[in-house]
Amino acid sequence: MRKFFQEIKADLKFKTAGPGQKLSEPSRAPRESPKAAAAAPRPRQGPTDEAQMAAAAALARMEGRPKAKLASSQEAVRSQVRRELRAEAAAAAGGPGAEEGDAVSPAEDGPAALSVPGVYFTCPLTGELVRGARREQHLREAIQAYFSVDPVAASIMEIHTFNKDRERVRVGLETIAKYLDNICLHPEEEKYRKIKLQNKVFQERISCLEGIHRFFQAVGFETKTLPIPGQEGTEEYYVLREEALARLEELRHHKEQLLSSEPVRARLDRQRCVFKPSPAAARFELPPDFYSLTAEELRREQRLRTEAVEKASMLRTKAMREKEEQREMRKYNYTLLRVRFPDGYLLQGTFYARESVSALYTFVREALRDDWLPFELLGPGGLKLTDENLAFNECGLVPSALLTLAWDAAVMADIRAAEEEQPRSPLKPELLARVQTLS
Repeated sequence: MRKFFQEIKADLKFKTAGPGQKLSEPSRAPRESPKAAAAAPRPRQGPTDEAQMAAAAALARMEGRPKAKLASSQEAVRSQVRRELRAEAAAAAGGPGAEEGDAVSPAEDGPAALSVPGVYFTCPLTGELVRGARREQHLREAIQAYFSVDPVAASIMEIHTFNKDRERVRVGLETIAKYLDNICLHPEEEKYRKIKLQNKVFQERISCLEGIHRFFQAVGFETKTLPIPGQEGTEEYYVLREEALARLEELRHHKEQLLSSEPVRARLDRQRCVFKPSPAAARFELPPDFYSLTAEELRREQRLRTEAVEKASMLRTKAMREKEEQREMRKYNYTLLRVRFPDGYLLQGTFYARESVSALYTFVREALRDDWLPFELLGPGGLKLTDENLAFNECGLVPSALLTLAWDAAVMADIRAAEEEQPRSPLKPELLARVQTLS
């Protein structure tokens, strides 16, 4: 039976194999199968008149339709660039004759009002409010004026404030302390009361410090040119005056004051203000003060931001992402933060970008009518800021952010159960008296 079916299959294969060919004849091209012939593309016919008219109508509708909007991420990038350009224009609007410390008003031809006029500091010596760009100059002027009050204290302020290398300051001051200790321990020995100015140690450790010569003069040293023993020629020395030698206790006090003092630092002014409830709460217009970049770097940054969407779609390693995040964290010196209360009022303040979240909690608590009320702060997206030791730039709260305050539910329930009448707003009355409208 199996042999019978095999013979039938062989006969079918032979019949479908096509015409035979003699071995002495030239080979013929293979015959196309019916399936292959059916699959061959047919010549394309031109569109009919009705199809052409329909296409023309569709094209006309497309041209009359408004262009599609950019992707939201691209819009955000370009919007931020426009805001920064407007901020630069507003800063330049003060003109070359404007004072750096003055608040700069935005240009009249369109840019929105800045959320804050700039970054300001309070001088601890004068109590004056100065713009960040004038901070060091103002401190120099204030310390210079203090020389007429207390020259020793003023010279110590100068040494600690304007010498940025803290290790060099430490080494220099420890060397001066040894000079003064030797005088106090051996007041009768003349050699300890003289300091050769050309001495290598003095030149390398002390003379290079700004304000140091004023300190020596203020504590009782005078400059003298003395002959070199056994040689021709002279050398310059600091020599302690006789009247200063009689006041060794004061000299010891000046030494301790020199070693224990700290740099004079202008305090960042929070520019605390309260706004009425506003739908523009999340919109920020920042001045250039908030950026740690120069004008040229800002222009380059704006150019790079146009490529942000493309970069976001690229595959990057973890190390590449972390490096870019670190770069973003260093871009800003300050951050402008707003806290929205449950009644809609907004509390705004300026902070260093590297300050910890605990500074914001303190800032909010100081503004409350009842500072004992427990609360928590929620960042963008509802994320709770539970770790108060984190810096603002580590939390992504730079260069600006809108946060939300939430009261402790259990405490508020107890207050309501006690039927205590709550004030219109939890903020202090003096802050509400100066409430502003957010433009």
